[in-house]
Amino acid sequence: MSDLSPETPPVAPIADLSFEDALKRLEAIVHRLEGGEASLEESIELYGEGDRLRKQCETRLQAAQARIERITLDPDGAPAGVRPFDAG
Repeated sequence: MSDLSPETPPVAPIADLSFEDALKRLEAIVHRLEGGEASLEESIELYGEGDRLRKQCETRLQAAQARIERITLDPDGAPAGVRPFDAG
């Protein structure tokens, strides 16, 4: 894994990052790549890391969505229970 700057501390393995930390790292990688200052080798490495971070974020979002439940109401409008979230 490459550092984005000399002051950047080592990054934890992707699987250990919180969603927020993975997203911050991904944003830093995009900024570095868009800046055009990275060498070809570093750009390839950063792109690969960015792709792994994107997949990790997507997996965490899907897991969160699977845990969301929708409150169901009875005919009088009172809460009657919950059922799985249906994004469709």
